[in-house]
Amino acid sequence: MLRISKKKRFEAVLDLLEKQYPQAETELHYGNPFELLVAVVLSAQCTDKRVNMVTPALFERFPTPLDLAQADVDEIFAYIRSISYPNSKAKHLKGLGEKLVKDFKGEVPATIEELQTLPGVGRKTANVIVSVVYEAPAMAVDTHVFRVSARIGLTEDAKTPLQTEKQLVEHIPEEKIYKAHHWLILHGRYICVARNPKCDKCVLTEWCKYYQEVVSKA
Repeated sequence: MLRISKKKRFEAVLDLLEKQYPQAETELHYGNPFELLVAVVLSAQCTDKRVNMVTPALFERFPTPLDLAQADVDEIFAYIRSISYPNSKAKHLKGLGEKLVKDFKGEVPATIEELQTLPGVGRKTANVIVSVVYEAPAMAVDTHVFRVSARIGLTEDAKTPLQTEKQLVEHIPEEKIYKAHHWLILHGRYICVARNPKCDKCVLTEWCKYYQEVVSKA
């Protein structure tokens, strides 16, 4: 098998994913940056579908950062009890509301550095916010992005999300980074799943390292 250059693999994969997911966007439901921030915090180790089931009532009761800041943790918990790790996330949401009110005048900050000062917000969540809200060239690496990038061969020997992020950003055109985040997530969610990836339905097999080296030789 001929070795595929990194540049050619990226170009082909991005082109095919863009055609496969032309309307790619987050599947979380939100109406403003604050609601997106809350939804992303809740989505950690939880499905978007489950998050979307609880956020309508949550947003109705706590429509602003001030409402969260003034809320009792037990009341917040009652709204998100079906979410994974509801105890810690309820505390995060109250602290997030307090921090937004105290340090950012109730507005969601626009930089990764400032976002990471908020309770419950790590680099991945911060990257999601700036890429979705501001279309900034930020690559949020969740389990889907981490897995799919390695399987396809977009990344090599990346042991951490940050290593994956740096390798992807290095080779993806800046104007496509915020879109590529969604392409990789959707591909991992529906085709390149963790167990028994659906290679028979995948448009990337010609360029996929896993398919060429494992599946096609099975």
